[in-house]
Amino acid sequence: MNNATLKFRPNVAAIIKNAVGRILICERVNLAGAWQFPQGGVDKGETFEQALVREMMEELSLRAEDYRVLGRKGPYRYVFGGGKRKKGFDGQEQQYFLAVLTAPETRINVVTPHQEFRSVRWIEPVDFDLMWLPEFKREVYRSVLRDFFGVEK
Repeated sequence: MNNATLKFRPNVAAIIKNAVGRILICERVNLAGAWQFPQGGVDKGETFEQALVREMMEELSLRAEDYRVLGRKGPYRYVFGGGKRKKGFDGQEQQYFLAVLTAPETRINVVTPHQEFRSVRWIEPVDFDLMWLPEFKREVYRSVLRDFFGVEK
């Protein structure tokens, strides 16, 4: 299958910074040691901005007033590994949002009705380890870290 025939699901991802410039990473609930940025699909009829607000509430319990969006870049694309398809898609096409947390860090709560993460932590962008990710996501994260922070991985 070539790139022209692949079907990509629209997706949003968030890089949330705290007051000292560290970024939030989240450990998947089903896979210890798998750290990533919060992300999720864009529902039919939703804008990227609406999807971001919904995903931040669903995954981190953050309301729109708990953070301020500083910028957006994309699209970034990846194909799911091993020839897998999810919900009829071969991969994801992501818009990444950079936001600063304006609420106290204690507002973040990953225990939600459809919990995706077991824990969170704050790191320097340069400390993100690509080995935390499945191989098919690494190139996107490499590009995102370079594009937002000038970090070469």
